[in-house]
Amino acid sequence: MGATSEALTLRAGALDVELAPAIGGSVSAMRWRGVDLMRRLSDDDRDADNVLGVAMFPMVPYANRIAGNEFDFGARRWRVLPNNPPETFNVHGSGWKQPWTVTGSGAAAATLVLEVAAGAEPYSYRAEQAFVVSEEGLGVTMTLTNTGPVPMPFGFGLHPWFDRDRGVTLQFSARRFHLEEPEGVSGDPITLPPELDFAKGGPLPDGWRNNDYGGWTGEAIIRFPSRGAGLRIAADPVFKHLMLYADPTKPYFCLEPQTNASGAFGRGRWSDPDEGVIVLARGESAAGAVSFMPFALPPGAA
Repeated sequence: MGATSEALTLRAGALDVELAPAIGGSVSAMRWRGVDLMRRLSDDDRDADNVLGVAMFPMVPYANRIAGNEFDFGARRWRVLPNNPPETFNVHGSGWKQPWTVTGSGAAAATLVLEVAAGAEPYSYRAEQAFVVSEEGLGVTMTLTNTGPVPMPFGFGLHPWFDRDRGVTLQFSARRFHLEEPEGVSGDPITLPPELDFAKGGPLPDGWRNNDYGGWTGEAIIRFPSRGAGLRIAADPVFKHLMLYADPTKPYFCLEPQTNASGAFGRGRWSDPDEGVIVLARGESAAGAVSFMPFALPPGAA
């Protein structure tokens, strides 16, 4: 089919996934057996093109915030622009703020592409999201290519939003916990204390969380007892970090697989594998896949 940015619905078995390419290349709903397993984009937010109301958006050409909106790389200082007022810092890169183009689609698969040329910001890149829906779940393969003239540091990730139901639990394993600095910037990591560890599963925290879990194993499980369903997230090893955002005053939370550590661009430790920054020369690409697999919970399960 020809290129388009119209909304799409992908179906396989009991799973329906709706895409909103024009709203930041986003997923607008993920429904299994008639149950929403991501926060659904409301009609009002759809009409307003509000990407902050979607079910999931892509983070490219890096994930999370760049402290001070600048970083040093290749003997140069590069600047990015604030993009999410009233925040003062650039957050999640430029991909989620632009319409994506559908370059191919079928009943259970679609490919979205975004091409960006450097202007006020330093990055030129081509990003692709390949969505495949099966009876097992939703798979998203992200591919990021440096189309600029010089090597640059990159990262990418996915930013799903989930409804904060009563009784929701999380389970995932990681090795480190990044402290939060002012204005939402992630700081240096510490050894993961048991009070912040979800390896054995636990409820959403009662207090504020906006933290990067480093050394993530690539698997996370969310259980929604009131919906009788859960969601298993499985990511390729390139996704070394999992960001948890949970504000107890909000009706949603986020669990975000990403390649680079939050705040890594400000620290400038480009060769540190724990930071997860991917340096791409001109024409080079990096890719990784994340799967979202629903499962049923037995009655009364927590």
